[in-house]
Amino acid sequence: MARVDYYNEPNPPKANSIAVAVSAFIQDGEERILMIRRTDNDLYSIPGGQLELGETLAQAAVREVHEETGVQCEVTGVIGLYSNPNHVIAYDDGEVRQEFSICFRARETGGVIRTSDESREVQWVAISHLAQLSIHPSIQLRIAHATGGSIATYYT
Repeated sequence: MARVDYYNEPNPPKANSIAVAVSAFIQDGEERILMIRRTDNDLYSIPGGQLELGETLAQAAVREVHEETGVQCEVTGVIGLYSNPNHVIAYDDGEVRQEFSICFRARETGGVIRTSDESREVQWVAISHLAQLSIHPSIQLRIAHATGGSIATYYT
């Protein structure tokens, strides 16, 4: 399913749903960031997705990372809570979702990198290389919060 993100734009479509989403910021021993290139909008992102019934937020983050990247991880903290009503995501089925996402910090515990139906590419990216990638501003914000050195949880 294709998607278009509207972020602080003057005339976005009106949201008609909200769903709980999670993402995970993971760095390796060289401080590279685990990134995917999404299949639904062709942008680079940290891995993440929607909470499913019967799981905790942390379980959802671990599952989504593994589904999208092949990497196994464990959650180690919370980076931020993102609920900007000026960020809506329009899907080609007519759903227009207001963002509501929890971004976790996690660490790799195993697995083998691979792509999936949701990830066209999976790679460890040096922070110095991020500017060369097409990354949505909402994901850039999460990365900035994760790498900014603050231990405070961000929230909107």
